Amino acid sequence: MTTRGHYILAHDLGTTGNKATLFAAESGETIASVFEGYGTAYAQPNWAEQDPADWARALYQGTRRLLAKAAVPPAAIAVVSFSGQMQGAVLVDVAGCPLRPAVIWADQRATAQAERIRQVCGAEAIYRLTGHRVSPAYTAAKVLWIKEHEPEVYRRAHRVLQAKDYAAFLLTGRLATDHSDASGTQLFDLVGRAWAGDVLDALGLERHLWPEAQPSTTVIGGVTAEAASASGLLTGTPVVIGGGDGACATVGAAAVQPGDVYNYIGSSAWIAVALQDPIIDPQQRIFNFAHLVPGYCFGVGTMQAGGGSYNWLAGLFHSEGDLHALDAEAATAPVGAGGVLFLPYILGERSPYWNPLARGALVGLSMSHGRAEVARAVLEGVAMNLGLILDILREQGVQADAMRLIGGGARSSLWRQIVADVYELPILLPALSAEATSLGAAIAGGVGVGLFPGFEVAKQLIPAANAEQPDPAHSRRYRALKGIFCETYAALEPVFGQLASLRG
Repeated sequence: MTTRGHYILAHDLGTTGNKATLFAAESGETIASVFEGYGTAYAQPNWAEQDPADWARALYQGTRRLLAKAAVPPAAIAVVSFSGQMQGAVLVDVAGCPLRPAVIWADQRATAQAERIRQVCGAEAIYRLTGHRVSPAYTAAKVLWIKEHEPEVYRRAHRVLQAKDYAAFLLTGRLATDHSDASGTQLFDLVGRAWAGDVLDALGLERHLWPEAQPSTTVIGGVTAEAASASGLLTGTPVVIGGGDGACATVGAAAVQPGDVYNYIGSSAWIAVALQDPIIDPQQRIFNFAHLVPGYCFGVGTMQAGGGSYNWLAGLFHSEGDLHALDAEAATAPVGAGGVLFLPYILGERSPYWNPLARGALVGLSMSHGRAEVARAVLEGVAMNLGLILDILREQGVQADAMRLIGGGARSSLWRQIVADVYELPILLPALSAEATSLGAAIAGGVGVGLFPGFEVAKQLIPAANAEQPDPAHSRRYRALKGIFCETYAALEPVFGQLASLRG
């Protein structure tokens, strides 16, 4: 399939909406972007669902608005590619029509089904095969819940898709997924790059439900006449399947060669490393996804509330619209926040503790402490928890000479300096012209239709500038504080369980 023009259109179907971005094919420069929001329904505790019809509206309207905003003719679009939220479940019938609302990544209802996976398949075996510890967060447990509680929906199901898979279907009429999204289902052989038939059989999940998993650069088809009418695109425009948002962000951070490490600080936060082989951590603190780069994977340690902790504090201080002012206050406090520690577990925690009962805590407060110390303690607490994740990666042999930092947290020079001091690494700031997920999806699209020779082009399109350097004196201070930070969590861990029982 030949390309038609000189622009790449990337759709990123996130949790709050779809961001459509147009990139110049030669330079990767952002031409224009638009955002179409949609909502999430929380019908019961631990439930989180979205209506695929909202995704369709956001896809079509976003494309039309983007083409109009950029004043780009449809014939100039060389390829459409996708990124999207991972670990969900969109059950569709043989015609591709959704049979129920999509269960998204944040849904945690399937705890009993996750326990069944653990009992039937074995926690260690699942981790080694799929790269993930057993959890209700993954697609496998969610589909088991639907099978048990909504058997008629399950009986009519033809395929289980992810968000970006459904969007790609709307444009092409093809039901497909890619390796990265497949690797977030907990039903995919990460090394073999195939659906884990033995696991599916053991769990009683029909094999036909799982669409063909293809490399992220695969052109799955062209825009249909019906989709062209709805979106304003030209019939036949190539569509590349793209990848899950975490995988696309990894490419967007230019972590495309083994050993490349980056740190994302947004609402959640993670540290990830590109790998040839998955990390098998004996304590299962690190999990692994398939990379967009064929044959590669990436190991990740994710914390629940990175920037979310700082936003929470800003809300308490009535500083939501002025984080720069809050940064300025925090900068007046000394390293170590005058003896105040913050445990950033306000949403429970994944890495390194994997404890949903963990909670946030401010420890060491005295009458002499004020907003400045508390604000700095929050920044330091997030950095120290991320530092623990980096320590785990180092235990597994990961060697980092510098840390690429992306996400909203990277805009704070104070936070960058704290991170540099805690990690004892220099910080690199990638020159991103758009969000990393959108750019990663665009690069997958460009590679798919031959505009780019391979994913190594990310190094050229996303140069990184030297930023903060670690201060040796500060690093020594944080090394000592990190030990106290760990001891504080260990001391409070039984308390978290007691508080949860009282909430009962």
